[in-house]
Amino acid sequence: AAAWGCAGVWRRAWQRGAGGPGPALHGQRATACNARGGAVPAGKSGLAPWVPVVGLEIHAQISSNSKLFSGSQVQFAAPPNSLVSFFDASLPGTLPVLNRRCVEAAVMTGLALNCSINKKSLFDRKHYFYADLPAGYQITQQRVPIAVNGSLSYSLCIDNKMSQMVTKTVRIKQIQLEQDSGKSLHDDTRSQTLVDLNRAGVGLMEVVMEPDMCCGEEAAAAVRELQLILQTLGSSQAVMAEGQLRVDANVSVHHPGEPYGVRTEVKNINSIRFLAKAVDYEIQRQIEELENGGTILNETRAFDSKLGCTVPMRDKEGKQDYRFMPEPNLPPLILYDAKSLPANMNHQQVVNIDWIHERLPDLPSVKRAKLVERYGILPEHSFALLNEDGLTEFFENVVKQTQMKPKKVIGWILNVLLSYLKQHSLTVKESPVSSFLLADLLNLLERKEISSTAAKQVLAELWKGEGKTPLEIVKEKKLELIQDHKELEQICQAVIDGQENEVIMIVLG
Repeated sequence: AAAWGCAGVWRRAWQRGAGGPGPALHGQRATACNARGGAVPAGKSGLAPWVPVVGLEIHAQISSNSKLFSGSQVQFAAPPNSLVSFFDASLPGTLPVLNRRCVEAAVMTGLALNCSINKKSLFDRKHYFYADLPAGYQITQQRVPIAVNGSLSYSLCIDNKMSQMVTKTVRIKQIQLEQDSGKSLHDDTRSQTLVDLNRAGVGLMEVVMEPDMCCGEEAAAAVRELQLILQTLGSSQAVMAEGQLRVDANVSVHHPGEPYGVRTEVKNINSIRFLAKAVDYEIQRQIEELENGGTILNETRAFDSKLGCTVPMRDKEGKQDYRFMPEPNLPPLILYDAKSLPANMNHQQVVNIDWIHERLPDLPSVKRAKLVERYGILPEHSFALLNEDGLTEFFENVVKQTQMKPKKVIGWILNVLLSYLKQHSLTVKESPVSSFLLADLLNLLERKEISSTAAKQVLAELWKGEGKTPLEIVKEKKLELIQDHKELEQICQAVIDGQENEVIMIVLG
């Protein structure tokens, strides 16, 4: 169980009521949401349509060799309790030492998300008691976080048509630094719970998104874009299967013009696909509950991926008192820019916002635009290239090594190679067909030495990974196109001579 530090943020957001964005849902099923406007149609009650509201809290594990406040190593799947310092275990007399790398990663992420970076931010203690939280409190940033007031633009398709895409924007409330908790392992066989503190103290960035979304598809698209940005920056590996990106979804429904409804929070969603399903299920569950005269409880729920539904975890009617207080062992976090950096300051001991800004890499949106401009491919193809890790580099390597035009290359990669990869559950880096082999094959096709049908046969043989070149396979399988007209005439004549009766029947018939 992780420690989440922004209950107050969401409470304020939902109290704003109908004054918030409250986008509407298009149709009963959340497909392209409000890309064309509209809302969930009126149900049994015959009242006005329902307006769903979705906001997200995302915890991204910072890509760092050590933890946020200790020198303990960060490593996935290490033996239990093998990466725990005295501070991580909360032994008396230990003190936190802030990890500079984590601060730089948070600043870089904030800049990429168009946030204002606070030159002075504060650390706080958030008190609660879990078995996997040895200190009985989490160090977080509740009062003045490191970054505020940003935005994230993301794209989604209308009615599942990649050729019809819309771009939407969700506001970023804040980004804050905080510790992760340990992990409780429940052994049902022995009826006991074991605690692994390897994760305790690992640095997290909590990205709080305003309730600007209206369905699972929008939420999934926003998180996927954020995931790509984090991976591009290197501020987080953001591998959801390893718990490096975890999402809490806040969902409510209301009628247009009315205050926001009571919200529920679906916790710890660890898959983008599950996020979309959880949000859409929760929207429909709330609508059905209200249409049948019921009430929505302010509660925390979990998504059961096997059943495809959300289930109650605990209610939130009684506000938990986290007893926030300033962290006494950490001074304010002071950041600088080029103008405020003192002349006699040691550059190795400070974080310079301008220095980080100058070194920001091209973000996914810029990479897509460059792919479209450089290779003349369709915008939707650029999304497909970036969505698969390593596929952009694979495509560009093929283009460099072949005479075929990029527009034709992209078809082979997305329609043929990618289908092979998905069929065998392989990543691009695990592909048995290298970019060199594919380029070699496409060159044969471009020179009209083989047909497209033969090329697909060759690719199927290359997929077996037997070390043969495309040309060797073509000769072995006799797949060459015959260019000599006399040879073609001889073949045709031989076929006619061997099938005289059939030829006579065709001529007479």
